[in-house]
Amino acid sequence: MATRAETYPVRSDVQSDELLLPAFTLWWREVVRFYRQRARVVGVIASPVLFWLVIGSGFGRSFSSGGGTSQHYLDYFYPGALIMIVLFTSIFTMMSVIEDRKEGFLLSVLVAPVPRSAIVLGKVLGGTTLATIQGLIFLVFAPFVGIHLGLMVFVMAAIIVFLVSFALTALGFAIAWPMDSTQAFHAIINLFLIPLWLLSGALFPLSSASSWLRMLMEINPLTYGVEALRSALYPANPGEFSLIASIATLILFSLVMFGIAFLMVNRRTTKPAA
Repeated sequence: MATRAETYPVRSDVQSDELLLPAFTLWWREVVRFYRQRARVVGVIASPVLFWLVIGSGFGRSFSSGGGTSQHYLDYFYPGALIMIVLFTSIFTMMSVIEDRKEGFLLSVLVAPVPRSAIVLGKVLGGTTLATIQGLIFLVFAPFVGIHLGLMVFVMAAIIVFLVSFALTALGFAIAWPMDSTQAFHAIINLFLIPLWLLSGALFPLSSASSWLRMLMEINPLTYGVEALRSALYPANPGEFSLIASIATLILFSLVMFGIAFLMVNRRTTKPAA
């Protein structure tokens, strides 16, 4: 008896209105859905803030960021804590892909006359918007670590946070798309994404890492997000890489992750005849 996995038509002749309206609808649904869950919003911000205060206060001025400086660890860890907020929001927002599949909403969208690119664009932009807003809210603590948040600094920080959010949300979408279990999604996060943040220079600088660890940090794309944010917020004490090189890497990372998410959604899967 022949069995065939569910397949849905993929259209190539997509007009802009057919793409933008469904994408906007899915984007708005992600935003409203997230902020209706107030405990989730508080948890996403409160956990990194507590982590930043406890870890930063614990190390204090015993930390050296290299170059003979004795920067307070609260100051050094600040960009890493902001990226942690972006990471948590981006990834956990994409749990909605699994929830939508269980509730049947995703199936109804797939069989509707909606291009699949709209699904990817709407979901990813929704998560990106939420992560960017959450990250920028954390900037209210900037004056406490000696950051003078002028207009140009804020705009540059917003661009960097947006790029990191977009890349991580697309990555979370690609991970969540083939899954039907939130437990499996959490397992992947603990196994892969948390180490990705730990090896991004958020907790310790590249200059103090061993050679093999530094190599892992240099090939980690999230490292360039942390370094770009550090260079933008602390121009007198920049990171290991130039701001332009870091932003270029983030743009490439964003495009690659979005491309992978798009390919996964448009992939046709069939089972051979039994």
